[in-house]
Amino acid sequence: MRMIIKNGTVIDGFGSEVKADILIDYGIIKAIDKNIQASDGIVIDATGKYVLPGFVDMHTHLRQPGFEEKETIKTGTEAAAAGGYTTVACMPNTNPPIDNEIVVEYVKSIAQREGVVKVLPIGAMTKGMKGEEITEMAKLKKAGVVALSDDGFPIMSAGLMKRIMTYGKMYDLLMITHCEDKTLSGEGVMNSGVISTMIGLKGIPREAEEVMLARNIILAKSTGVRIHIAHISTKGSVELIREAKEKGVKITAEVTPHNLTLTDEAVYNYDTNTKAYPPLRTREDIEALIEGLKDGTIDAIATDHAPHTKDDKKVPYDMAAFGISGLETAFSVINTFLVQKGKINMKDLVNYMSINPANILGISSGIKVGKTADIVIVDPYEEYVVDKDKFKSKGKNTPFHGMKLKGVVEYTIVEGQIKYARDRKIEKIEV
Repeated sequence: MRMIIKNGTVIDGFGSEVKADILIDYGIIKAIDKNIQASDGIVIDATGKYVLPGFVDMHTHLRQPGFEEKETIKTGTEAAAAGGYTTVACMPNTNPPIDNEIVVEYVKSIAQREGVVKVLPIGAMTKGMKGEEITEMAKLKKAGVVALSDDGFPIMSAGLMKRIMTYGKMYDLLMITHCEDKTLSGEGVMNSGVISTMIGLKGIPREAEEVMLARNIILAKSTGVRIHIAHISTKGSVELIREAKEKGVKITAEVTPHNLTLTDEAVYNYDTNTKAYPPLRTREDIEALIEGLKDGTIDAIATDHAPHTKDDKKVPYDMAAFGISGLETAFSVINTFLVQKGKINMKDLVNYMSINPANILGISSGIKVGKTADIVIVDPYEEYVVDKDKFKSKGKNTPFHGMKLKGVVEYTIVEGQIKYARDRKIEKIEV
Protein backbone atom coordinates (compact mmCIF):
# COMPACT_ATOMS: atom_id res chain seq x y z
CA MET A 1 0.00 0.00 0.00
CA ARG A 2 1.25 3.44 -0.92
CA MET A 3 0.83 6.30 1.52
CA ILE A 4 1.77 9.97 1.69
CA ILE A 5 1.95 11.89 4.94
CA LYS A 6 1.54 15.53 3.95
CA ASN A 7 2.57 18.84 5.53
CA GLY A 8 3.81 17.54 8.88
CA THR A 9 6.79 18.64 10.93
CA VAL A 10 9.10 15.64 10.68
CA ILE A 11 11.52 14.90 13.52
CA ASP A 12 13.54 12.03 12.13
CA GLY A 13 15.48 10.95 15.22
CA PHE A 14 18.81 11.79 13.59
CA GLY A 15 18.87 15.47 14.51
CA SER A 16 16.67 16.90 11.77
CA GLU A 17 13.38 18.77 12.19
CA VAL A 18 11.78 19.90 8.93
CA LYS A 19 8.35 20.45 7.39
CA ALA A 20 8.05 17.82 4.69
CA ASP A 21 5.98 15.06 3.12
CA ILE A 22 6.80 11.37 3.50
CA LEU A 23 6.17 8.80 0.79
CA ILE A 24 5.73 5.21 1.99
CA ASP A 25 5.48 2.25 -0.38
CA TYR A 26 5.13 -1.38 0.69
CA GLY A 27 6.08 -0.49 4.24
CA ILE A 28 9.32 1.32 3.34
CA ILE A 29 10.02 5.06 3.43
CA LYS A 30 10.73 5.98 -0.20
CA ALA A 31 11.06 9.77 -0.02
CA ILE A 32 11.10 12.69 2.43
CA ASP A 33 10.62 15.95 0.55
CA LYS A 34 8.33 18.90 -0.04
CA ASN A 35 5.22 18.58 -2.23
CA ILE A 36 5.45 14.86 -2.96
CA GLN A 37 2.86 13.79 -5.49
CA ALA A 38 1.54 10.29 -6.24
CA SER A 39 -1.09 8.83 -8.51
CA ASP A 40 -2.50 6.25 -6.12
CA GLY A 41 -2.63 5.30 -2.45
CA ILE A 42 -3.86 7.20 0.60
CA VAL A 43 -3.00 10.61 1.99
CA ILE A 44 -2.81 11.64 5.64
CA ASP A 45 -2.91 15.39 6.21
CA ALA A 46 -0.48 16.13 9.06
CA THR A 47 -0.77 19.92 8.91
CA GLY A 48 0.02 21.34 12.35
CA LYS A 49 1.14 17.92 13.58
CA TYR A 50 4.48 16.31 14.38
CA VAL A 51 5.55 13.20 12.49
CA LEU A 52 7.84 11.15 14.72
CA PRO A 53 9.54 7.75 14.79
CA GLY A 54 7.18 5.25 16.40
CA PHE A 55 7.60 5.01 20.15
CA VAL A 56 9.39 1.99 21.61
CA ASP A 57 8.43 0.80 25.09
CA MET A 58 11.09 -1.40 26.63
CA HIS A 59 9.05 -2.26 29.73
CA THR A 60 5.52 -3.56 29.09
CA HIS A 61 3.48 -6.22 30.85
CA LEU A 62 1.19 -8.00 28.38
CA ARG A 63 0.15 -10.63 30.97
CA GLN A 64 -0.37 -13.43 28.43
CA PRO A 65 -0.04 -16.36 29.04
CA GLY A 66 -1.72 -16.91 32.37
CA PHE A 67 -3.27 -13.58 33.34
CA GLU A 68 -5.58 -12.88 30.42
CA GLU A 69 -8.15 -11.34 32.76
CA LYS A 70 -5.71 -8.44 33.23
CA GLU A 71 -4.49 -8.08 29.64
CA THR A 72 -3.86 -10.06 26.47
CA ILE A 73 -1.31 -9.58 23.74
CA LYS A 74 -4.16 -8.35 21.54
CA THR A 75 -5.56 -5.77 23.98
CA GLY A 76 -2.12 -4.71 25.18
CA THR A 77 -0.85 -4.06 21.66
CA GLU A 78 -4.08 -2.23 20.80
CA ALA A 79 -3.36 0.01 23.79
CA ALA A 80 0.21 0.43 22.60
CA ALA A 81 -0.93 1.55 19.16
CA ALA A 82 -3.36 4.03 20.72
CA GLY A 83 -0.42 5.42 22.68
CA GLY A 84 1.80 5.83 19.61
CA TYR A 85 3.96 2.76 20.25
CA THR A 86 5.05 0.68 17.27
CA THR A 87 7.18 -1.73 19.33
CA VAL A 88 6.89 -3.06 22.88
CA ALA A 89 9.19 -5.37 24.84
CA CYS A 90 7.15 -7.61 27.12
CA MET A 91 8.28 -8.66 30.57
CA PRO A 92 8.51 -12.37 31.50
CA ASN A 93 6.32 -12.42 34.62
CA THR A 94 3.57 -14.45 32.97
CA ASN A 95 2.24 -17.89 33.96
CA PRO A 96 4.20 -19.85 32.97
CA PRO A 97 7.04 -17.31 32.92
CA ILE A 98 8.98 -16.66 29.72
CA ASP A 99 11.83 -18.83 30.99
CA ASN A 100 12.22 -21.28 28.09
CA GLU A 101 12.08 -21.30 24.31
CA ILE A 102 8.60 -22.87 24.18
CA VAL A 103 7.00 -19.92 25.96
CA VAL A 104 9.03 -17.48 23.83
CA GLU A 105 7.67 -19.12 20.68
CA TYR A 106 4.14 -19.05 22.12
CA VAL A 107 4.33 -15.30 22.78
CA LYS A 108 5.78 -14.65 19.34
CA SER A 109 3.11 -16.72 17.61
CA ILE A 110 0.23 -15.00 19.43
CA ALA A 111 1.80 -11.62 18.69
CA GLN A 112 2.11 -12.55 15.02
CA ARG A 113 -1.55 -13.58 14.78
CA GLU A 114 -3.25 -11.13 17.11
CA GLY A 115 -0.79 -8.35 17.89
CA VAL A 116 -1.26 -4.85 16.50
CA VAL A 117 2.32 -3.65 17.02
CA LYS A 118 5.68 -5.42 17.16
CA VAL A 119 6.30 -7.50 20.30
CA LEU A 120 9.80 -8.32 21.58
CA PRO A 121 9.90 -10.95 24.34
CA ILE A 122 12.17 -10.51 27.37
CA GLY A 123 13.29 -13.80 28.92
CA ALA A 124 13.60 -14.65 32.60
CA MET A 125 16.98 -14.78 34.33
CA THR A 126 16.03 -17.72 36.54
CA LYS A 127 13.73 -20.69 36.06
CA GLY A 128 10.25 -19.90 37.27
CA MET A 129 11.60 -16.48 38.25
CA LYS A 130 12.36 -18.05 41.62
CA GLY A 131 15.88 -16.68 41.97
CA GLU A 132 17.41 -20.14 42.27
CA GLU A 133 18.48 -21.73 38.97
CA ILE A 134 19.73 -19.85 35.90
CA THR A 135 17.70 -20.23 32.71
CA GLU A 136 19.20 -21.68 29.53
CA MET A 137 20.30 -18.36 28.08
CA ALA A 138 21.62 -19.71 24.78
CA LYS A 139 18.25 -21.27 23.97
CA LEU A 140 16.39 -18.14 25.00
CA LYS A 141 18.58 -15.95 22.81
CA LYS A 142 18.18 -18.31 19.85
CA ALA A 143 14.41 -18.22 20.37
CA GLY A 144 14.47 -14.44 20.05
CA VAL A 145 14.52 -12.71 23.44
CA VAL A 146 16.03 -9.21 23.41
CA ALA A 147 17.04 -9.18 27.08
CA LEU A 148 16.80 -11.06 30.37
CA SER A 149 15.06 -9.94 33.53
CA ASP A 150 13.37 -11.38 36.60
CA ASP A 151 11.36 -8.15 36.64
CA GLY A 152 9.70 -7.56 40.02
CA PHE A 153 11.49 -10.51 41.61
CA PRO A 154 14.96 -9.12 42.28
CA ILE A 155 17.86 -11.57 42.58
CA MET A 156 18.68 -11.29 46.27
CA SER A 157 21.80 -13.49 46.11
CA ALA A 158 24.81 -11.48 44.96
CA GLY A 159 26.62 -14.70 44.05
CA LEU A 160 23.79 -15.84 41.79
CA MET A 161 23.51 -12.39 40.22
CA LYS A 162 27.21 -12.40 39.39
CA ARG A 163 26.87 -15.79 37.70
CA ILE A 164 23.87 -14.54 35.73
CA MET A 165 25.81 -11.49 34.58
CA THR A 166 28.85 -13.60 33.69
CA TYR A 167 26.78 -15.86 31.44
CA GLY A 168 24.87 -12.86 30.12
CA LYS A 169 28.14 -11.27 29.02
CA MET A 170 29.11 -14.53 27.30
CA TYR A 171 25.93 -14.46 25.20
CA ASP A 172 25.91 -10.65 24.82
CA LEU A 173 22.50 -10.40 26.45
CA LEU A 174 21.18 -7.21 28.02
CA MET A 175 20.38 -7.59 31.74
CA ILE A 176 17.33 -5.59 32.86
CA THR A 177 17.28 -5.30 36.63
CA HIS A 178 14.54 -4.32 39.04
CA CYS A 179 16.56 -2.84 41.90
CA GLU A 180 14.94 -3.62 45.22
CA ASP A 181 16.31 -5.04 48.44
CA LYS A 182 13.32 -6.90 49.82
CA THR A 183 14.75 -6.85 53.33
CA LEU A 184 14.50 -3.05 53.22
CA SER A 185 11.22 -2.61 51.33
CA GLY A 186 9.47 -5.21 53.49
CA GLU A 187 5.70 -4.69 53.56
CA GLY A 188 5.92 -1.09 52.41
CA VAL A 189 3.27 0.18 49.98
CA MET A 190 4.31 3.79 49.26
CA ASN A 191 7.26 6.14 49.61
CA SER A 192 8.64 6.29 53.12
CA GLY A 193 8.40 9.86 54.33
CA VAL A 194 6.21 12.54 55.85
CA ILE A 195 3.14 11.57 53.80
CA SER A 196 3.30 7.86 54.69
CA THR A 197 3.61 8.79 58.36
CA MET A 198 0.67 11.21 58.18
CA ILE A 199 -1.73 8.78 56.50
CA GLY A 200 -0.60 5.66 58.31
CA LEU A 201 0.73 3.53 55.46
CA LYS A 202 3.94 1.51 55.60
CA GLY A 203 6.75 3.14 53.67
CA ILE A 204 9.31 1.90 51.15
CA PRO A 205 12.61 3.67 51.83
CA ARG A 206 14.71 4.94 48.94
CA GLU A 207 17.56 2.81 50.28
CA ALA A 208 15.70 -0.31 49.12
CA GLU A 209 16.31 0.81 45.53
CA GLU A 210 19.70 2.41 45.96
CA VAL A 211 21.40 -0.41 47.90
CA MET A 212 20.47 -2.99 45.27
CA LEU A 213 21.40 -0.59 42.46
CA ALA A 214 24.84 -0.04 43.99
CA ARG A 215 25.39 -3.80 44.25
CA ASN A 216 24.34 -4.41 40.65
CA ILE A 217 26.60 -1.62 39.40
CA ILE A 218 29.57 -3.21 41.18
CA LEU A 219 28.76 -6.62 39.67
CA ALA A 220 28.21 -5.16 36.20
CA LYS A 221 31.57 -3.42 36.35
CA SER A 222 33.22 -6.66 37.48
CA THR A 223 31.65 -8.83 34.75
CA GLY A 224 31.52 -6.28 31.90
CA VAL A 225 27.90 -7.14 31.10
CA ARG A 226 25.45 -4.64 29.59
CA ILE A 227 23.02 -3.70 32.35
CA HIS A 228 19.81 -1.70 32.13
CA ILE A 229 18.15 -0.33 35.26
CA ALA A 230 14.36 -0.49 35.21
CA HIS A 231 12.15 2.34 36.47
CA ILE A 232 14.50 4.33 38.73
CA SER A 233 12.76 6.67 41.15
CA THR A 234 15.18 8.43 43.48
CA LYS A 235 17.72 11.23 43.43
CA GLY A 236 20.28 8.85 44.88
CA SER A 237 19.77 6.39 42.02
CA VAL A 238 20.42 9.14 39.49
CA GLU A 239 23.67 9.98 41.25
CA LEU A 240 24.78 6.33 41.35
CA ILE A 241 24.10 5.82 37.64
CA ARG A 242 25.80 9.07 36.70
CA GLU A 243 28.91 8.02 38.58
CA ALA A 244 28.80 4.53 37.05
CA LYS A 245 28.67 5.96 33.53
CA GLU A 246 31.62 8.23 34.29
CA LYS A 247 33.58 5.13 35.35
CA GLY A 248 32.78 3.30 32.12
CA VAL A 249 30.20 0.81 33.36
CA LYS A 250 28.00 -0.42 30.49
CA ILE A 251 24.83 0.89 32.09
CA THR A 252 21.60 2.44 30.84
CA ALA A 253 18.47 3.41 32.72
CA GLU A 254 14.79 4.19 32.32
CA VAL A 255 12.18 6.20 34.19
CA THR A 256 8.39 6.05 34.02
CA PRO A 257 6.00 8.90 33.15
CA HIS A 258 4.32 8.65 36.55
CA ASN A 259 7.60 8.82 38.47
CA LEU A 260 8.51 11.91 36.43
CA THR A 261 5.28 13.75 37.21
CA LEU A 262 3.49 12.59 40.38
CA THR A 263 4.63 12.76 43.99
CA ASP A 264 3.60 10.76 47.05
CA GLU A 265 1.10 13.52 47.80
CA ALA A 266 -1.14 11.82 45.21
CA VAL A 267 -1.61 8.99 47.73
CA TYR A 268 -3.36 11.27 50.26
CA ASN A 269 -6.84 10.04 49.29
CA TYR A 270 -5.78 6.36 49.31
CA ASP A 271 -6.45 5.99 45.57
CA THR A 272 -5.00 2.53 44.85
CA ASN A 273 -4.36 3.59 41.25
CA THR A 274 -1.40 5.55 42.63
CA LYS A 275 0.16 2.37 44.02
CA ALA A 276 3.15 1.35 41.93
CA TYR A 277 6.60 -0.08 42.34
CA PRO A 278 8.80 1.83 42.68
CA PRO A 279 6.45 4.15 44.54
CA LEU A 280 5.75 7.78 43.74
CA ARG A 281 8.49 9.73 45.48
CA THR A 282 9.04 13.45 46.22
CA ARG A 283 9.36 16.67 44.25
CA GLU A 284 13.12 16.63 44.89
CA ASP A 285 13.33 13.18 43.31
CA ILE A 286 11.34 14.31 40.27
CA GLU A 287 13.64 17.26 39.73
CA ALA A 288 16.67 14.96 39.92
CA LEU A 289 15.09 12.50 37.47
CA ILE A 290 14.38 15.25 34.96
CA GLU A 291 17.92 16.54 35.31
CA GLY A 292 19.13 12.98 34.80
CA LEU A 293 17.23 12.82 31.52
CA LYS A 294 18.63 16.13 30.37
CA ASP A 295 22.27 15.29 31.08
CA GLY A 296 22.10 11.77 29.64
CA THR A 297 22.25 9.85 32.91
CA ILE A 298 18.80 8.41 32.19
CA ASP A 299 18.42 7.12 28.67
CA ALA A 300 14.78 6.19 28.19
CA ILE A 301 11.21 6.78 29.27
CA ALA A 302 9.40 3.44 29.66
CA THR A 303 5.82 2.93 30.76
CA ASP A 304 6.10 -0.15 33.03
CA HIS A 305 2.53 -0.71 31.75
CA ALA A 306 1.05 -2.93 34.48
CA PRO A 307 -2.65 -3.58 33.84
CA HIS A 308 -4.80 -5.02 36.61
CA THR A 309 -8.44 -5.96 37.07
CA LYS A 310 -10.80 -3.72 39.02
CA ASP A 311 -10.82 -6.28 41.82
CA ASP A 312 -7.02 -6.04 42.08
CA LYS A 313 -7.37 -2.36 42.95
CA LYS A 314 -10.78 -2.16 44.63
CA VAL A 315 -9.40 -3.14 48.02
CA PRO A 316 -7.66 -1.34 50.92
CA TYR A 317 -4.45 0.38 49.81
CA ASP A 318 -2.08 -2.00 51.56
CA MET A 319 -3.78 -4.98 49.89
CA ALA A 320 -3.97 -3.56 46.37
CA ALA A 321 -1.76 -4.73 43.51
CA PHE A 322 1.21 -2.60 42.52
CA GLY A 323 1.04 -1.13 39.03
CA ILE A 324 -0.25 1.51 36.64
CA SER A 325 -1.73 1.11 33.17
CA GLY A 326 0.44 3.53 31.21
CA LEU A 327 0.68 2.89 27.47
CA GLU A 328 -2.20 5.14 26.44
CA THR A 329 -1.25 8.18 28.52
CA ALA A 330 2.56 8.17 28.30
CA PHE A 331 2.95 10.61 25.41
CA SER A 332 0.42 13.11 26.69
CA VAL A 333 1.79 12.98 30.24
CA ILE A 334 5.36 13.65 29.07
CA ASN A 335 4.20 16.29 26.60
CA THR A 336 2.04 18.06 29.21
CA PHE A 337 4.45 18.06 32.15
CA LEU A 338 7.82 18.23 30.41
CA VAL A 339 7.60 19.45 26.80
CA GLN A 340 4.91 22.08 27.22
CA LYS A 341 6.63 23.39 30.36
CA GLY A 342 9.95 23.78 28.55
CA LYS A 343 11.84 21.17 30.56
CA ILE A 344 12.60 19.15 27.39
CA ASN A 345 11.73 19.63 23.71
CA MET A 346 10.09 17.37 21.15
CA LYS A 347 13.44 16.15 19.83
CA ASP A 348 14.34 15.09 23.37
CA LEU A 349 11.02 13.25 23.67
CA VAL A 350 11.80 11.35 20.45
CA ASN A 351 15.18 10.33 21.85
CA TYR A 352 13.75 9.15 25.18
CA MET A 353 10.67 7.38 23.81
CA SER A 354 11.94 6.01 20.50
CA ILE A 355 15.60 6.27 19.50
CA ASN A 356 17.34 5.47 22.79
CA PRO A 357 15.16 2.51 23.82
CA ALA A 358 15.50 1.09 20.30
CA ASN A 359 19.28 1.42 20.47
CA ILE A 360 19.39 -0.25 23.89
CA LEU A 361 17.32 -3.17 22.59
CA GLY A 362 19.36 -3.39 19.38
CA ILE A 363 16.54 -2.62 16.95
CA SER A 364 16.15 -0.01 14.22
CA SER A 365 14.31 3.29 14.69
CA GLY A 366 14.09 6.68 13.03
CA ILE A 367 12.59 8.21 9.91
CA LYS A 368 14.93 7.84 6.95
CA VAL A 369 14.66 6.86 3.30
CA GLY A 370 15.03 3.09 3.04
CA LYS A 371 13.91 2.41 6.62
CA THR A 372 10.76 0.59 7.67
CA ALA A 373 7.87 3.02 8.15
CA ASP A 374 7.22 2.83 11.90
CA ILE A 375 5.74 6.27 12.50
CA VAL A 376 3.50 8.13 14.93
CA ILE A 377 1.70 11.39 14.15
CA VAL A 378 0.85 13.55 17.15
CA ASP A 379 -0.89 16.82 17.88
CA PRO A 380 1.02 18.29 20.84
CA TYR A 381 -1.47 21.10 21.47
CA GLU A 382 -4.89 19.46 21.61
CA GLU A 383 -6.25 19.00 25.11
CA TYR A 384 -8.37 16.12 26.36
CA VAL A 385 -9.57 14.67 29.66
CA VAL A 386 -8.31 11.18 30.46
CA ASP A 387 -11.17 8.68 30.58
CA LYS A 388 -10.02 5.26 31.72
CA ASP A 389 -13.22 3.68 30.42
CA LYS A 390 -12.11 4.52 26.89
CA PHE A 391 -8.81 2.69 27.24
CA LYS A 392 -8.09 -0.08 24.75
CA SER A 393 -6.24 -1.84 27.56
CA LYS A 394 -8.15 -4.09 29.93
CA GLY A 395 -6.30 -2.30 32.70
CA LYS A 396 -8.20 0.82 33.78
CA ASN A 397 -5.83 1.47 36.70
CA THR A 398 -4.53 4.97 36.05
CA PRO A 399 -3.90 7.86 38.46
CA PHE A 400 -4.46 10.27 35.55
CA HIS A 401 -8.19 9.54 35.19
CA GLY A 402 -10.13 12.81 34.96
CA MET A 403 -6.97 14.88 34.46
CA LYS A 404 -6.77 17.34 31.56
CA LEU A 405 -3.70 16.61 29.45
CA LYS A 406 -2.28 18.18 26.33
CA GLY A 407 -1.15 16.13 23.34
CA VAL A 408 -2.91 13.37 21.43
CA VAL A 409 -1.82 10.55 19.15
CA GLU A 410 -3.50 10.93 15.76
CA TYR A 411 -2.07 7.98 13.82
CA THR A 412 0.18 5.03 14.53
CA ILE A 413 1.74 3.38 11.49
CA VAL A 414 3.55 0.04 11.76
CA GLU A 415 5.52 -1.17 8.73
CA GLY A 416 3.51 1.16 6.54
CA GLN A 417 0.13 -0.03 7.84
CA ILE A 418 -2.21 2.23 9.81
CA LYS A 419 -2.79 0.48 13.13
CA TYR A 420 -4.47 3.37 14.92
CA ALA A 421 -6.30 6.35 13.47
CA ARG A 422 -7.95 8.67 15.96
CA ASP A 423 -10.31 10.46 13.61
CA ARG A 424 -10.34 8.00 10.69
CA LYS A 425 -10.19 10.86 8.17
CA ILE A 426 -8.02 9.35 5.47
CA GLU A 427 -8.21 10.52 1.87
CA LYS A 428 -7.95 7.97 -0.92
CA ILE A 429 -5.92 9.04 -3.96
CA GLU A 430 -7.62 8.05 -7.17
CA VAL A 431 -5.50 6.39 -9.85
